[in-house]
Order: sequence, then structure tokens, then C-alpha cells
Amino acid sequence: MTKLLIAPDDYAGLHDAVVGVVESARQAAARNVNAVMTAAYWEIGRRIVGSEQGGKARAGYGQAIIAHLAEDLTSRFGRGFGRANLASMRAFYLAWPEGDIFQTLSGKSAAHRNLQTTSGKSPSADGAVATGAATSDYLSLASHFTLPWSAYVRLLSVKTAAARTFYETEALRQGWSVRQLDRQIGSQLYERLALSRNKAALLRKAGDEQPGDAVTPEEAIRDPFVLEFLDIRDEYSESDLEAALIQHLADFLLELGDDFAFIGRQRRLRIDDTWFRVDLVFFHRRLKCLVIVDLKVGRFSYADAGQMHLYLNYAREHWMKLGENPPVGLILCAEKGAAEAHYALDNLPNKIVAAEYRTVLPDERLIAKELERTRIALEERKQTAHPGAAARES
Repeated sequence: MTKLLIAPDDYAGLHDAVVGVVESARQAAARNVNAVMTAAYWEIGRRIVGSEQGGKARAGYGQAIIAHLAEDLTSRFGRGFGRANLASMRAFYLAWPEGDIFQTLSGKSAAHRNLQTTSGKSPSADGAVATGAATSDYLSLASHFTLPWSAYVRLLSVKTAAARTFYETEALRQGWSVRQLDRQIGSQLYERLALSRNKAALLRKAGDEQPGDAVTPEEAIRDPFVLEFLDIRDEYSESDLEAALIQHLADFLLELGDDFAFIGRQRRLRIDDTWFRVDLVFFHRRLKCLVIVDLKVGRFSYADAGQMHLYLNYAREHWMKLGENPPVGLILCAEKGAAEAHYALDNLPNKIVAAEYRTVLPDERLIAKELERTRIALEERKQTAHPGAAARES
């Protein structure tokens, strides 16, 4: 086969054009998925509120509806429809009601038009849809939601309507990513503006993008909310080293005997509007408890212990089954040149139980030694495969 010479300038232009098409298509896909998902969640919230109106005279009716719906939807669709998520959808509809979403220049509501179903029937006043009606036109409804669902969830944590409107408006006007929005809310930009003498300058400075603010299309699709909505498994690690260490440690713990039973890896949990990932979850058969394992590539700190106790409190409330003992945490720190392993036993009922756990669980020094040995072996393998990597890192 004769090799044809390709003009560098011609190829460079084609390459850049194709890259531009792929990147813009990915960004459009991420925006569309988020918009449709947000529209669906708003519609779910609307229907929950509508169903509550018939039983508003009964105390706790709304909470009972959400609890029952969460159980049924989780059984049918899996993740993403727990009580906390459904409560967020309900709060979302209440914070962005139809009058605000569908307001037009003529002053007339477009809600009736956009919420009409393909059967030609419209929602009734209490939010219920006539029997036999098909689903709403979510693409049309989605056009009204210009921020991603994660942004609306973050805005729900803003207590006052005025501040929430301000952050939403600025996010739209300045094109803030969810990370930028989160930073501005966390830094109380709205309150600082009220005290500032030069509001324009403060707003301009707030709009400056910081390292890590930009969200790639891949990250947007991997957003935990989107993964739940699309029913895609979320099992990826931030680095190859961490992933390899976690996998080896899982194998190592399982090889210590038949006490450890593997439950899951990179298991996600949501507290308020923040997502966390637990590296490994085991069940210890003799202790009859969950073992939460968290790996840190760095030195152990009190913040690591605090985060582990957060995980344990969550696991005790949401993951622990009837008849099981309280969960125990194992914090692994793989700092270069040293490794540590620490059990978090402070959540146990008393010191006697904690002492019993210590006699049954593997020795911390044994796990730390294996962790360090594995880290060194992985780094040596990496340097053998990529000889220039060590020179670049040093």
C-alpha cells in the first residue's frame, strides 16, 4: 500500500474541526441530559405536591406519601428515588412553581401548553393527570431549566428566596459552573454584597474562574445525579494508584480468612447536598457488622477520622440491618515512605465491645505493612513500564 503524504496544515485544520465537533456535541449532550432530568424531577415534585392536597388535613400525610413512593420507586428503578431525593424534588417544585417557570412576556402562563400530554388532556388543578394520559413533553419542559439539577439542589440550601434568586440570576448571567456557584454560596457572596461599597467590583471578582471550576462533559455525565437518573453504575477511581491499591487491599482482606464478605467498592452516599464515596464496604461475619474502609494517599489527619465517623453514622442509620452490630471503620493512609492503618471504634456502645472488636479484627500493623508493600510494588511496576515517569516526578 502506497503511503500518501498528508499536508500538515490541511490535517491540522481537519483535526481541530473534528475535535471542536466532538467537544461541542458532548457539551450539548450533557446539557440536554441535565435539562431533561431536571424537568422530570420538577414534574415529580409537582405531582407529589398535588397528591398531598387531597390529604392535607391529616398530619404527616405528605411524609407518608414520600416514604411509600420512595420504597416503590427504589424497588422498580433502583438508586435515585430515596426519601431524601423525593423530598428535594418536592422542595424544588415549591421553590420554582409553575407561575415562575412559565411566565411569558404577555403575562400569560405557558404551563397549560407545555404540560399538556399527548392524549390532549391537561393536568387538573391538584396536579393529577387524567387516567390514560401519556407523559409530559419533557423536551419542551426542559427548555425552561437552564441550570443543571446539581445547581438547583445547591440553591435549595439557600434559605431566603431573595438570596436564592440572586445566585440563580448570577449563575445564568455569568455562566457559573456548579463549582463556582457552590463557592459563591459558601463564601456568602449575597451577604457580602449587601455590605460592600463597590458592588460592581465585587461581582466582577466573583465571576473570575478559579482552577478546578470548569466542568468537562465527562464530569457532567458522571455527576452522581445524572448517573442515578440514567441508571449507570458509578464505579471509577480518581487515580490508577488508588484504584490498584483498593483492589489489592480488597483481595488481601478476603484472603485473611472467611470472616470478610465483600459488599461493594466506591459505594456512594449523599448527606444533604454533598456526595461522598466509600472506597470499600465489607461485612464481618464473626462480628456481624459492616466494615467501612477508606483509603487516603497521604498522611493521616483528624479530618480523616471526622469523615470516617460521618460515614459510620450514615451506615448505622441507612445500611445497618436488624440484628447487626454497629459498623466499624478502617482508615488506611498510604503516604510515601510510610503507611498507617487506624480503626475507628469510638462509635461502638462501650469499651468492652470495642476491645472485643480489636481481638477479632486483623492487626492494624499487618494491614499497614501490606499497604506499604503494595504501594512500593505498584510504583516499581509503573516505573518499569514508563522509565521516564520517575525522572519527571522527581
